[in-house]
Amino acid sequence: MSPAFGAMEVEHYSKGVLLEPFVHQVGGHSCVLRFNDKTICKPLIQREHQFYETLPTEMRKFTPQYEGVVSVSFEEDEDGNLCLIAYPLNGDHDKLENLDNSDCEPKSKLLRWANKKTMLLENEKISKEWVRQHRKEEKMKNHKLEEEFEWLKKSEVLYYTVEKKGNVSSQFKHHNPWSMKCHQQQLQRMKENAKHRNQYKFILLENLTSRYEVPCVLDLKMGTRQHGDDASEEKKANQIRKCQQSTSAVIGVRVCGMQVYQAGTGQLMFMNKYHGRKLSVQGFKEALYQFFHNGKYLRRELFESVIKKLTELKSVLEKQESYRFYSSSLLIIYDGKERQEVAVDSDPEDLEDLSEESSDESAGAYAYKPTASTVDVRMIDFAHTTCKYYGEDSVVHEGQDTGYVFGLQNLIDIIKEIRDESSE
Repeated sequence: MSPAFGAMEVEHYSKGVLLEPFVHQVGGHSCVLRFNDKTICKPLIQREHQFYETLPTEMRKFTPQYEGVVSVSFEEDEDGNLCLIAYPLNGDHDKLENLDNSDCEPKSKLLRWANKKTMLLENEKISKEWVRQHRKEEKMKNHKLEEEFEWLKKSEVLYYTVEKKGNVSSQFKHHNPWSMKCHQQQLQRMKENAKHRNQYKFILLENLTSRYEVPCVLDLKMGTRQHGDDASEEKKANQIRKCQQSTSAVIGVRVCGMQVYQAGTGQLMFMNKYHGRKLSVQGFKEALYQFFHNGKYLRRELFESVIKKLTELKSVLEKQESYRFYSSSLLIIYDGKERQEVAVDSDPEDLEDLSEESSDESAGAYAYKPTASTVDVRMIDFAHTTCKYYGEDSVVHEGQDTGYVFGLQNLIDIIKEIRDESSE
């Protein structure tokens, strides 16, 4: 980046960048916002910030890239639209010169993505059920925002039809109900505190979905224990109960959220954490199968890459002394874009590694050839992470995080089972 161009970008950014919903958030309760195509941001939690600042080198490939801190304000435009605007922290202009802000929306171009009358994206083509339910909830006075979204808990697995017009990825962004839930909770919290506080620190992180046209995302809560060392007795009891009543206690992992594109029907399938908590071990396995199935066929070509990366991560974590990743999640991401069709009578080199569907007579004159698929495996959410290097922690653990490693091994074993059973 040239000095002149860098200065121009910082000036553009210093005017304030409108933060938009990050539509590929499928789990968690902390609000994640889109800064630009390649960067997201979330409220700064000191412990998580410290983790990223002191991250062991060998773990960096398994976590999002940390890109700094911004100041975020809660504002209203002249039409009463509620907006979150990011500004550089004092003295941080040099750091921000390295960020690609070319697609950021400046404050002067505020989008009406959070109108306070509807709390929905303007012109968003959302299902009639969403709109009808939201309007009904809006009429109820003195209800907490969590109660306004009680229907989400009742609709734990949702299917939304993606419009056939235009590119699939261009139609993808207005359909994720969980991201909207987290957004509206964050706006409500900041609105309630606006009179007392209107400057918040957010950390900037790599957008792990940016390289995928149609990201399929699986959010897994890892480990046999979820509460941090500093949790209150009430919080501790609540987290222990959730683990005992889910697959966390049995296999050290549970589904926290899922987003899968169904190529067979042109729909998006969402599974939330409430459904994930109810799954048995067999149900967990079936959910994993569903994550790797696009409605037409199983994405078998993904298995080896996922298993390899999970095994490598397990090896890295086994060497981490004193770390405990309580309530941390693991993301598995791949592109749901449908594979290219190739003619059966094509050049032999073009038909290497044809999936089993190609041998089926029903495949006709065409067969699916797996393209070079990339799968990402990353750890996220470190608000309750502890380590002996965090000097202020009263509890110091020794050795590896056995609960997390236990969950990883079981996850690897289950994916291998799905792979082996599907090839029989």
